[in-house]
Amino acid sequence: MTHWYVYVLAILAGVLAGIINTLAGSGSLVTLPMLIFLGLPAPVANGTNRVGVIIQNIVGVSTFKRRGHLELGDGIWYTLPAVLGAILGARIAVDLNERAMHITIGVVMVVMLIVILVDPKRWLREKSDPQVGRPSLWKLIMFFFIGIYGGFIQAGVGIFLLAALVLGAGYNLIHANAIKLVIILTYSLAAIIVFVTNGQVNWGLGLLMAVGQSTGAWLAARFATGNPNANVWVRRLLIFIIVVSIIKMFGIWDLAMGMFG
Repeated sequence: MTHWYVYVLAILAGVLAGIINTLAGSGSLVTLPMLIFLGLPAPVANGTNRVGVIIQNIVGVSTFKRRGHLELGDGIWYTLPAVLGAILGARIAVDLNERAMHITIGVVMVVMLIVILVDPKRWLREKSDPQVGRPSLWKLIMFFFIGIYGGFIQAGVGIFLLAALVLGAGYNLIHANAIKLVIILTYSLAAIIVFVTNGQVNWGLGLLMAVGQSTGAWLAARFATGNPNANVWVRRLLIFIIVVSIIKMFGIWDLAMGMFG
């Protein structure tokens, strides 16, 4: 018999992750540990996590679209390489090496923190100025590798996509967030097929957490499209999430607790 607190914890974690994922990224750093805490093996938690990701992005995309802030345009070019990369990444994730995963995420997060802090003006641009037509080959390759990472573990992929869309493709943060959700939704639909065929999805917990994640996505999308200072707040949230991610991925928090425990 499932205890009542399982439902509460799953939904609350989902709401928080939905907000973080929609405005920034790394919401999976909330949902993955929670799914493991609720009893799922890490590979199954990794696959199950995609259920909520898909549903929350459907809600987020539809909210951005209704409020007139989804301008996909040539951004559709970035979806295909991300999908192809995600299928490959999901295949790698079937045999997950957790320690190597944590170190990889931590190193990339440090790099991302430096990029965000060094050039704030590009992150806070008011208008999008994306490249027209087919993107350059290096940009398509970049999204392919981001797709591999997203299919592999998901955690933090939103931050990488935002960096690529803002710094590489020329979108502002609000438009980049909307396109980011479309890309993640598309490749997640492809990646989850790999996890399902390998028996690594718990639909009960996945759908339960998805209720919270879709609620969080709706709230966050409304904030991003209705707040004139949304760019500033999204950047602040990005910095906070990246710092927390670095502390978690390198085991700094566990080390500190061990010293005082």
